[in-house]
Amino acid sequence: MRSIKPGEGRFARAWREHKEKYLLMAPFAALFIVFAFIPVLVSIVLSFTSFNMLERPKFTGLGNYINLIAFDPVFLIAVKNTLLLAVVTGPASYLMCFIFAWLINELTPKIRAFMTLIFYAPSISGNVYLMWKLFFSSDTYGFFNAWGLKLGLLTEPILWFEAKENIMPILIIVQLWMSIGVSFLSFIAGLQNVDKQLYEAAAIDGVKNRWQELWFVTLPSMKPQLMFGAVMQITGSLSIASISIDLVGFPSVDYAGHTILTHLHDYGNLRYEMGYACTIATVLFFMMMFANIIVQKLLRRIG
Repeated sequence: MRSIKPGEGRFARAWREHKEKYLLMAPFAALFIVFAFIPVLVSIVLSFTSFNMLERPKFTGLGNYINLIAFDPVFLIAVKNTLLLAVVTGPASYLMCFIFAWLINELTPKIRAFMTLIFYAPSISGNVYLMWKLFFSSDTYGFFNAWGLKLGLLTEPILWFEAKENIMPILIIVQLWMSIGVSFLSFIAGLQNVDKQLYEAAAIDGVKNRWQELWFVTLPSMKPQLMFGAVMQITGSLSIASISIDLVGFPSVDYAGHTILTHLHDYGNLRYEMGYACTIATVLFFMMMFANIIVQKLLRRIG
């Protein structure tokens, strides 16, 4: 135990005792501050201004927030669509990631590596939208229309992307198919790192089946991975944009596929109303923070 020098402050003592750790953390901390913390802080400040990137920002107070919530009907549609996608795809994809990881973890190492690649591939595939466009093409060359007509299930092609009632189910399907990504890998890693002796001790204590092992041993042992996976799934489900833009177009029919992030894309990348875009980004940021806090409190009760 290191001695405490008389008159030494708390920060100086912490630096003297752990300076090696602080030096190792410094590069990541610098990158986080420059590319995450400062941009978020600047975005929050700009959300109270009118800024078009050509003139100096003009302070407008809460004007952007009032306009966004009270006088922007498209934003309300975007919030509804985003929450629907998040509520459906967030928990579903989280459970899918864990269940598939749990099942694959029981396989032999070579088969497990192959199956992990198979399940992870869709999340990094570059041609995913081209494939789904081919499946849901509205003409007779579309996969579903062609087979539906051939088998007599359809009398005419379905306008998949042109009918607003079809857009949200398609987005949910594609999002679920692509959602087995980083969270899935973290669950695989967490399951591999569970101490096998814990299962032996649990058996002595009266744990009799795999479900009890899962609840009393596996889940409590991989809380960090569960927390990380929850954060990633929440962030992904609340920031859906490219799927909507690439599949159903921008803007979509009656804004049926419009999300908060596509609304942000509209004002930030197309209209260059950066103050208003920062307001949208700030609202989305606090929605993610609130959802993460709720999920973290729920996960802390496990075990």
